[in-house]
Amino acid sequence: MDDMLREYLPILVFLAIAIGLGLVLILAAVVIAVRNPDPEKVSAYECGFNAFDDARMKFDVRFYLVSILFIIFDLEIAFLFPWAVAFQDVSMAAFWSMMVFLAVLTIGFAYEWKKGALEWQ
Repeated sequence: MDDMLREYLPILVFLAIAIGLGLVLILAAVVIAVRNPDPEKVSAYECGFNAFDDARMKFDVRFYLVSILFIIFDLEIAFLFPWAVAFQDVSMAAFWSMMVFLAVLTIGFAYEWKKGALEWQ
C-alpha cells in the first residue's frame, strides 16, 4: 500500500502547486487591480457593443458573420499542419485529396469575397 501511495506523490505535489499558484494569482489580482478603469477600457472594442448596455438591444450581425468565417477558415487551415509535417510520407491519393480540399477552400473564400461577406463598410 505504501508503494502505491508513493506513486501518487508527484500528482499530489503538482496539484498543491497548481492550487497554491492559482490562489496567489487570484489574490494578487484582487490586491493590485485598478479599481477605476478608464473609459477606453470599458468601451466597445471587439464586438461593437458597449460594455454595460441592455442585453435586448439591436446588434449588427456582420461581426458574427466575420467571426464565424474566421473560425471556419482557421480550422480548415489547421488541417494543413499535420499534412505538411508528414508531407514526405503521404501517398499520391493523400496529396490529391489535399489538393481537392484546398480547391474547395479557395472556391469558398472567393465566393465569400465576391459576395462581400468580408467587407465591413
